[in-house]
Amino acid sequence: MGQVLGCVQVDQSTVAIKETFGKFDNVLQPGCHCLPWCLGSQVAGHLSLRVQQLDVRCETKTKDNVFVTVVASIQYRALAESAQDAFYKLSNTRNQIQAYVFDVIRASVPKLDLDSTFEQKNDIAKTVESELEKAMSHYGYEIVQTLIVDIEPDVHVKKAMNEINAASRMREAASEKAEAEKILQIKRAEGEAESKYLSGLGIARQRQAIVDGLRNSVLAFSESVPGTSSKDVMDMVLVTQYFDTLKDIGASSKSNSVFIPHGPGAVKDIASQIRDGLLQGKAAE
Repeated sequence: MGQVLGCVQVDQSTVAIKETFGKFDNVLQPGCHCLPWCLGSQVAGHLSLRVQQLDVRCETKTKDNVFVTVVASIQYRALAESAQDAFYKLSNTRNQIQAYVFDVIRASVPKLDLDSTFEQKNDIAKTVESELEKAMSHYGYEIVQTLIVDIEPDVHVKKAMNEINAASRMREAASEKAEAEKILQIKRAEGEAESKYLSGLGIARQRQAIVDGLRNSVLAFSESVPGTSSKDVMDMVLVTQYFDTLKDIGASSKSNSVFIPHGPGAVKDIASQIRDGLLQGKAAE
């Protein structure tokens, strides 16, 4: 009805292209406009000024011969002051932008290896944005922002990378485990050494106490029983310890069978052997 009456409405964030007898006449801003169709005025089309987004998937090869798919997100919009260029100079804006993105990515990524491609994706995005800005400004479009949202290697390459990473982690874990076991063994050895040292001190003190006790017993017995010598007292002490040892062996539930000569003559032989050993040690000193 508006066209019949010569009135058109232009929505917000949109401009209309006015033509007179097929020739560009003016850019109509948002609002209501009068177009006398009888004088050859008409609306050739509308142009949105909103920011639009185009996602481009580009497959290319890195410097180390790995095929990757780079996903770029291009945000762009038409400029109101260049609406004539944006409407008339390009027939398919999205295809034009996509062609420029393909050209820049396939020129940049082959110069980098796979790891550098991931590390320098922001640099790639800036290069794409710079080239697009220079190219699309001639057609009345502004590149708002360019993002490299994803870099997808081939599935087999991705699997290999994950296996390499897993192997590295396992190697580090094994190294840490071995280091922990090493520390544990060192601490255990230090503990055993300290235990044996303290045990040796205990045995030395025990033997010292036994010697002191025997000396006191011999002196006390010699003074209490006249006519006895130190040899007689030592023989009696040895016999007493001999029978105490037999008693301990028999009373222990975990002792093994021990066969030793038993009798008065055997006790005398044991006493003689101990006494001879003491005399030889004293002579050696």
